[in-house]
Amino acid sequence: MKFKKIFKAFLFFFAMLISVSAYAQQIDYASIKVDDLTDAQIKELMKRAESIGYDDAQLEQLAAAQGMKDEEIKKLKIRVENIRNQGASGQEATSTSADPSTKRIYIPADSTETEKPDSQKSINNGIKPEIFGSKLFSNSSLKFEPNLRMATPKNYVIGPDDELLVDITGDNEASYKLKVSPDGNIKMQYVGLIAVGGLSIEQATSKVRATLSKTYPALKSGRTNVSVNLGNIKSIRVSVLGEVVKPGTYTLSSLSSVFNLLYASGGPNEKGSFRKIQVIRNNKVISTIDIYSFLLKGIQTGNIRLQDQDVINVPVYQSRVEIAGEVKRPALFEVLNTESLQEVINFAGGFSDQAYSAKIKVFQNTNKERKIVDVKADDFSTYYPLNGDRFVVERILDRFENRVEIKGAVFRPGIYELNKGLTLSGLITKADGIKEDAFLNRGYISRLNADNTYALLSFDVAKILNGTQPDIPLLREDKVTISSIFDLREEYKVTIQGEVRQPGVFDYADNMSLEALIQMAGGFKEGATPGRVEISRRIKNSDATSVSAQTAEVFTVNVDGNLKIQDTGFVLKPFDIVSIRSSEGYQVQKQVRIEGEVLYPATYTITKKDERISDLIKRAGGLSPLAYVEGASLKRTGGNYPSGNKADLQEEERIKLLNLQRLKQDGAKDTGSIDNELKILRSDLVGINLERILKKPQSRHDLILEDGDVIRVPKQLQTVRVTGEVLKPNSIIYIPGRSFRSYIDGSGGFSYSAYKKGAYVVYSNGSVAAAKKFLFFNNYPVIKPGAEIFVPKRAEREKMNLQTIVGLTTGLASLAAIVISLIK
Repeated sequence: MKFKKIFKAFLFFFAMLISVSAYAQQIDYASIKVDDLTDAQIKELMKRAESIGYDDAQLEQLAAAQGMKDEEIKKLKIRVENIRNQGASGQEATSTSADPSTKRIYIPADSTETEKPDSQKSINNGIKPEIFGSKLFSNSSLKFEPNLRMATPKNYVIGPDDELLVDITGDNEASYKLKVSPDGNIKMQYVGLIAVGGLSIEQATSKVRATLSKTYPALKSGRTNVSVNLGNIKSIRVSVLGEVVKPGTYTLSSLSSVFNLLYASGGPNEKGSFRKIQVIRNNKVISTIDIYSFLLKGIQTGNIRLQDQDVINVPVYQSRVEIAGEVKRPALFEVLNTESLQEVINFAGGFSDQAYSAKIKVFQNTNKERKIVDVKADDFSTYYPLNGDRFVVERILDRFENRVEIKGAVFRPGIYELNKGLTLSGLITKADGIKEDAFLNRGYISRLNADNTYALLSFDVAKILNGTQPDIPLLREDKVTISSIFDLREEYKVTIQGEVRQPGVFDYADNMSLEALIQMAGGFKEGATPGRVEISRRIKNSDATSVSAQTAEVFTVNVDGNLKIQDTGFVLKPFDIVSIRSSEGYQVQKQVRIEGEVLYPATYTITKKDERISDLIKRAGGLSPLAYVEGASLKRTGGNYPSGNKADLQEEERIKLLNLQRLKQDGAKDTGSIDNELKILRSDLVGINLERILKKPQSRHDLILEDGDVIRVPKQLQTVRVTGEVLKPNSIIYIPGRSFRSYIDGSGGFSYSAYKKGAYVVYSNGSVAAAKKFLFFNNYPVIKPGAEIFVPKRAEREKMNLQTIVGLTTGLASLAAIVISLIK
């Protein structure tokens, strides 16, 4: 059963891989621009993802894996979330329009958007191209709302439920707010009924003035005036039919125009025309609206004010074409019979800066199959598109038709135009000529062959310039290279070392003298020997077959110490090495320091090469009464060794580390940690026996002093320090004759992990003594005042696991079998 479950899971995973691969192949995510996709296209992507079991996050991951850019993925996420939120909010656009002044009366049952047929899908990436203008009426930030606060238009037709404001001013003052009755009349005091229904505001004003002049005679003389304006605006009912998103009958303000109603109804659907929207009044077409005029020019041609019982008819489009590729606004465009390909290009905003505008490919649908037509630029204005045409504008080639290049030792290297008849010398002239360091013997042209392979043409630069060699006509994509003499040889350097202030490597110059190089190096040091300057020079033509062949030429030169210019100065050559020796009798002062229990502790200068420790003690006045001779130490850092060789110092430190490791068991760890171990290594203490030195001066124990030595003579020490793997590390009072173990016991004894036979003692003078093994007993070193006892940690033993136990038992069984076979 378990195997069956695993097998089913594997089949499901394999099917998912196939589905994802097939889905990824349908869409080129790298070329998708989310802003160009409609909500219907986003929903289609979401449906495809849901069909293979992907959620929104997995859809984004799939898009990223297929090459969609990060900024487009962010936009896709926002669009998907908006669509989800719209679906979850339960808002039904079919019940209330975006315009609060309009009210939907009737909605047919079938008002959903229909999918675009496959013939309208883009050939490039499988995504339906956008219909130009479809975003106009779905843009929530663009609202076509009537202006209810404007002055009453003179051509406004008065109808029932309108409220008229009649104001009389001048000799007579009166104001009336009159509502138009269903039969089109208003009733005024002292006048009676006035029929204004069906009249414009201008006509109604004239009629009211004529009627009131009988009651107010001053109206005739002009001393009294009358004005008629709209108070409360009536509502009208207008029907929208045909290919719109939300067809039906709408109640809206009488000031509303055709665009107000189109926005309320969602505009034309995917089958609707944007070019021939009809306004029908009293069974006659009174206006035809072309939305492209507004989209492209901002002109609302035919956008008349609606009246009650008007009908807006959106017919099916007659001809629609697609233009894709390198245009500024790729989309589906509706074209009229009188419009050419040039108008379609203008609809798309013209060509992009990378467009191949000399020719456009047209994919046409015939009665039986598809075909391709190439339309040249001269025919753009005479080619009339057919329904379903797809125009593809390709990119220009990534190549130059007239480019040549020159580089190297010219004053203005770079890319130049290939003029008709341009030659090699002409290109050099365009580049402002060759530099002074140009290599005149040879240059070369890298030329592109007909099969895109390269060929090299060599030429003599000097002869081309002076005209003794025929000039070379240049071709497209020729690359001319004129090298510098410095590019064709090793960089010339000279080296100076030894007793100069700034030794190093310097650039070589012609006729460079030895004194000039010494000056560049800061001059001689005080201890230099100008009389023995050694110069080593390369040998170019040495006998390679000779065992004793000369490998370098050496010169010894006497240089004036003040670097005065001489008539016969030594001239250097490239790669010379100059060595300045130090004077044999010159010595820099070397100092040592003595501290602690001497009469005159201070820093002293070494007066002779063989001055020893005993001599320094005498110069310091001898030891004080409290001096602890056995604890005297010598610290030698090695920083001022005569050799001054850093590699030698590192080697001595490595030897010290090896000596310390020999005192411990292989793999044992000192509880003092690595830092403590390095502190011991780098303490640079030299174990000396000052008591023996003072008893027998000039012996081998009486070391010769070196620069930087520090001698310390401590007071009588009274404690012994115990550290490492003991129960209580501390300092214990020194008692003469007390054993190593007693000091360990004074610190609580060894810990469980102590490596007893690896214990060692560091004495106050820096010397080290380790425990020794005799038979089954540990022989520990003698303890002296100021000593420090270290007990290292025993190496951790690997615990036995099951594999180790099996290995041991197997080995034992094999050994037992061998023994039994031998006994038999």
